[in-house]
Amino acid sequence: MSDIRNLEPKQLWSFFHEITQIPRPSGHEQKMVEYMKEFGKKHNLETIVDKVGNVIIRKPAAKGMENRKGVIFQTHLDMVPQKNSDKKHDFEKDPIETIIDGEWVRANGTTLGADNGIGVASTMAILASKDIAHGPIEALFTIDEETGMTGVFGLKKGLLKGDILMNLDSEDEGELYVGCAGGVDVNVTKDYAEEKFPKGMAAYKITAKGLKGGHSGVDIAMGRANSNKIMFRFLMQAESDFGLRLAEAAGGDLRNAIPRESYSIVLVPEIKAKEFEKFVKGYEKMYQAEFSDTEPDLKFLAKKIAVPLKVMKKDDQYKIIRALFACPNGVQRMSQAMKGLVETSNNLAIVKCIGGKFEAYNLTRSSVDSAKEATAWKIAAVFHLIGAEVTLTGTYPGWKPNMQSPILKTMSGIYKDMYGKVPEIKAIHAGLECGLIAGVYPNLDMISFGPTIRYPHSPDEKVNIASVGKFWDFLVGTLKHIPVKS
Repeated sequence: MSDIRNLEPKQLWSFFHEITQIPRPSGHEQKMVEYMKEFGKKHNLETIVDKVGNVIIRKPAAKGMENRKGVIFQTHLDMVPQKNSDKKHDFEKDPIETIIDGEWVRANGTTLGADNGIGVASTMAILASKDIAHGPIEALFTIDEETGMTGVFGLKKGLLKGDILMNLDSEDEGELYVGCAGGVDVNVTKDYAEEKFPKGMAAYKITAKGLKGGHSGVDIAMGRANSNKIMFRFLMQAESDFGLRLAEAAGGDLRNAIPRESYSIVLVPEIKAKEFEKFVKGYEKMYQAEFSDTEPDLKFLAKKIAVPLKVMKKDDQYKIIRALFACPNGVQRMSQAMKGLVETSNNLAIVKCIGGKFEAYNLTRSSVDSAKEATAWKIAAVFHLIGAEVTLTGTYPGWKPNMQSPILKTMSGIYKDMYGKVPEIKAIHAGLECGLIAGVYPNLDMISFGPTIRYPHSPDEKVNIASVGKFWDFLVGTLKHIPVKS
């Protein structure tokens, strides 16, 4: 079987298939918004598009369920656009090619968009159903969750009427999430001087590739290599040993994805070219050994190229290379409140040194606002030392756990009755939209759950088929037992 529409539950998978055919990278969700509007119209459901582009669809209660508390399903319409370097794919035009691979569904060389397409599809299946017992339902489909959360930032008071919010954007079946990290973008810019290339130099393109990447919150504790960090670690040593000159460098393209590929264009003295090539191979072996458990496909390569016209001036090069090497990256602290949870982290996501302009973009996360702020300013301090301009933007709050949540108690009991075990109660080191929604609607009782998704934000993304079925049954079972309004 190769068609995901034949999987169970069929209506959910059929909607997910339709979603995969609609290009929807963050910032380009208009076709999805139109699709949702047509869906609402087709099913005679009240459908609203707010000023920023979020879609809200309402469905009245099933007969006999009118007295239940109102449930808001919350998902996001956009997806992370990541692909393998050898894959030709335009995320603004091309559909996602899905593959059934044993117990999993994945894409062909790109992100799958199960984050958050499965949540969207399951919500649509509930809205389209005629035989599922439920009280009043609202569905909030936000835009641009993955890059700026501009959809939920623009959410206004008075639009939502429900009492309980179910965020369907978690990625481990059998777990209920009651908290998440907040985040802030740390943006670095600096102009640098260039000069003509020195004579007697050989030029190389250095490439770091084959890394797994992944979600900069969910996967940050897995010990994967950050392509920007390993590149500038190499450049610092090569500058010292070979008098390397840097002409250009770039790596990463999304703040919330661990960078998988980076390159630099460098010059070394022609008389040391062969020695330099051996040096690069030595670094590849060292990195492969260092990351043997997490990066089995890591490549670190040198290719001789034509000499570029200009290189970065020595003083700027010295400062920029060392600042990037020193920039905090990865897990900074584990949570004291919840065992195994990352409290604070940073992802050195994007680096560009091109044409006299240096840019670096970080995403700092923490479940403790003061720690988030301290880490962001620590990063800023590193780059202030080299005279760079640093701005902090896009800050969003975390979602503080409420262990006394009524819906948590209800759903824990339902899960135990259905599957014979109590679900794990967790917080997640990622930026769910619940924190921002709580700022606008502080009285909502909130919870997050979903099927099992692995390696989101990377071309290895996949969703477990059986877990989707369990997630769906649990969702339907929960709707039958939503408490009566007091």
